[in-house]
Order: sequence, then structure tokens, then C-alpha cells
Amino acid sequence: MKKIAIIHGEPYSINSEIIYKSWLKFKLGNKKKIFIIGSKKILDAQFRKLKINVKLNQLNADLILKKGKMNILDIDINFKNPFILNLSEKRNYILNSINKAHELAIKRKIVGFVNCPINKEIFKKKIGVTEYLANKNKSRNKEVMLIYNKLFSVSPITTHINIKDVFKKLNSQKIMKKVETINKFYTQKFKKKARIGILGLNPHNDEMRINSFERKILIPLVTKLNKRGLKIHGPLSVDNVFLKNKIEYDVVVGMYHDQVLGPFKAINKFDGINVTLGLKYLRISPDHGTASELILKKKANANSLINCINFF
Repeated sequence: MKKIAIIHGEPYSINSEIIYKSWLKFKLGNKKKIFIIGSKKILDAQFRKLKINVKLNQLNADLILKKGKMNILDIDINFKNPFILNLSEKRNYILNSINKAHELAIKRKIVGFVNCPINKEIFKKKIGVTEYLANKNKSRNKEVMLIYNKLFSVSPITTHINIKDVFKKLNSQKIMKKVETINKFYTQKFKKKARIGILGLNPHNDEMRINSFERKILIPLVTKLNKRGLKIHGPLSVDNVFLKNKIEYDVVVGMYHDQVLGPFKAINKFDGINVTLGLKYLRISPDHGTASELILKKKANANSLINCINFF
């Protein structure tokens, strides 16, 4: 049976709560193949604080899951407070957990993994889990962030960088590779060519001026991709693509992070998941943050984590 790991992630967060709420709603078939990667001590303490009565079964290296139990592969770290770890403790805990999941996926002991939200301050450079795993897979600049929903999905060409640096990071080759990766994923996963809309970089596509990015880079790129048999439209103007009930594409590709993630979340709320394409395995995460303001309030929404597991 193909196993799936859930990385506990940020300790000061709603993650323990959404893991438990998800567990209650997982189908029996999923429960048989899911286990957690994280600290048993932290989850035990946080479950007690949340008044959740569940016993964690600690796994050995053989990963033999105990039927009907919430299984955990323990990441043992020293800490004083199970809710508030210092930055060094958090960095060790989260990265050790991610590294273990990566190792198991590379060895084909798991089909892939879901990482619960983290605080990106653990990374010394301005990156996220997407870029971190791309480095570990030796596929940097080939990775694709796909925020998926059945209604429509979005993908930014550049991810966790400042707006002032976006233009310098864009080129025809990078955009082409990422669009082709998206199309390949849809062909393999959903057995169809994706209808992909590509947004321009500038407001109103810079009126399609002769020297504009849209006219010099995107129009020739769209023509080339369509000649290769893909279904590409663009460059599109962002101000009318996301009108409700008028989204005509499986995937809308933007030039930078918030160009597409902001509209996506405004329309789909919690009903989205973050899928990393271009790795040697499937990595997914809920499309929301750590929500530290909701800790211990039992108000956290677990839908995105449930959708992550159901996507496998």
C-alpha cells in the first residue's frame, strides 16, 4: 500500500488541531496509509491542551502502520515549551521533518507528503518550502507552484521574491518550461490538455506597446507553445480574468506571486491546495498560513488539509 506522510510543520500554529480534525474525516482507506512526521512530545502536549483524547502510535523505521491508530514517525528534539520554540529549535524541528519526508519519498517508501503550514522565518534566504525542496531535488528553477482548485488553478512564474526583482527573474525560457510542466501534469493526472491563460506583467498589458514585455516576450511565447500543441491564451489583462463565473481556464499563469494568489484566495477561500510540480515525488500543502491567532480556540478550518490528502 502506498503511504502518505503529513509533516506537522510549525509548532506554534493550528497544525495539531487541523491534523486531528482531518483525521476524523479521512476515509478508512486513507487512514490505513497516512502517518505523521513530527514530535510525539509536542503533539501529545498540544492534544492535551486542546482536550483531544487520542493516543499516538510511535513508528519504527519499518513504517508498519497500526490499524485504526494515528501513527507518528517521531522527530526527537530538545525543547522547553511545546507551544513556543525558539527560532533555532523551530528551524531544526521543521527542517529535520521535511528532510525525513524527502528522504522517504526519494527511497519510494512514501508516494509523497503533505506539509502543514510553516513560518518562513526558518529559512535564512527568502525562499519557501517549494524552493527548498527544489534545491534538494536538484531541480532549482524547474519547480512549479500550482495552487489547485477544481474550478480553476493558478501558478506564479516567480514566487517568494520582492516585486522590484520580478522583471529581472523573468525570461521566455523559464516561462515556457513552467507552462510545459503544468501541461504535462494535467495530461498525466487528469488525462487532458490544460486550458492555460497567461497574464501580462504590466497593467493593461502596457497597451501592447512595441517594446513592452507582453509584445516582445509573451506574444511570441504563446504562439510557439500553441504550435507545440498546447492550449495557451494570452497575454491576458489581470483586471478582467478573475471576474466571478467567467474564468475560462484550467490554470491562470501569472508573472508574480500575489498577481494570482490574491484573486484565487478571494474567490476560493479555503478550497485550495498548494501542489509543487517538477519534483521526483508529489508534495502538497494547505493553501493557508499558520493562523497563530486561532491557536487553542478550536476554530481552525481543516478543509484544505483534507483536500490535500484526497488529491493523492
